[in-house]
Order: sequence, then C-alpha cells, then structure tokens
Amino acid sequence: MEALIQACAREDFPARIALVLSNVPTAPGLEVARKAGLATCAVDHRLYGGDRRAHEQAVQAELSRSGVQLVCLAGYMRVLTPWLVNRWAGRMLNIHPSLLPEFAGLNTHERALQAGAQDHGCTVHLVTDGVDEGPVLGQARVPVLAGDTPQSLGARVLQAEHRLYPETLRRFLQSGGLRNAAPAGI
Repeated sequence: MEALIQACAREDFPARIALVLSNVPTAPGLEVARKAGLATCAVDHRLYGGDRRAHEQAVQAELSRSGVQLVCLAGYMRVLTPWLVNRWAGRMLNIHPSLLPEFAGLNTHERALQAGAQDHGCTVHLVTDGVDEGPVLGQARVPVLAGDTPQSLGARVLQAEHRLYPETLRRFLQSGGLRNAAPAGI
C-alpha cells in the first residue's frame, strides 16, 4: 500500500487514491494513509457476526461513496465472496507473495522453501471467484538463496512487491484496463 501511495502521489502516475479501506480498524496502513492526507475507512468484519454479505455490502457502500473506480488489494487478508468480486470484475487487483499459480494461499515463503524452489517472487493478478486464480498481470522473480529463512526470503519478495505493484498498475491503466472491464453492478 505504501508503494502505491508513493506512486500515486507522482504527477505523472495515471491514478489517484480515493480511499484506503481496511477491515481491521487498528491496521497500521490506515495511519500511514492518514499521514499522507488520504481518506480512510475501517469496515470491521467482526461487527457483522460472520455475515460476509452484510460486511461486503458495507464495504461496497464505502467504495461507491468514495467514487472508487478500481480496487487494489494489499494485505487484505479475507477471501471475498462472488457477491463483491463480481461487482468489481476486471477492476480489482491483488498482489500475492508467490509466482502464481505456485503457492496460492497462505504461508508462501515457508512452502517455497519446503518445496526446494529455486525461484520465488510475487504476482499481481485480477481478482476472481477462485483464491489467487485470476489472470496474471505481472510477476517479479526473486532467487531462493542457500540459507534462506521464510523471513529473509519474504523480505526480498516484499521489496519486489513494492516495485511490481505500481509498475503493473501503471501498465494496466495505460493499456486501457478500466475501459475493458465489466461495469460494477450495485
């Protein structure tokens, strides 16, 4: 998120951040966004007692109210339902810490090391109904080094994420990604 904030602050970048939203009211990213002068909102999923659709309806209301045209997920650690995903078809991006389709889901660095992977990395993809299954928009490779731990590998992947996400977002927008996307339904 911080890399996107920095990129979007540049005059030549083709996007501006309308809202930083989290489902965790104490998420550090909200304070980072506030300090950058950005609008923020927390829609705490715990207040909805497991009613995922009610929570996502509240998220959708905030996105609509803010005039959001594209959603960039970064550390939003919830599986979204088709109800919300389909409203943002072709207009919701995510960054994942692996070279998808390898190591979808959680604990990617540990799993890459356990599998003896020679390369690891990160992927920006469109969000679809399947977890980490959407079309890949960009990837960055990071070599797995002898003696790597999940933490050391994860730190290098995070550096790659900070470069990849803004670059991929720029290419997506400049290639007409929003013009080719399905309109959001409410």
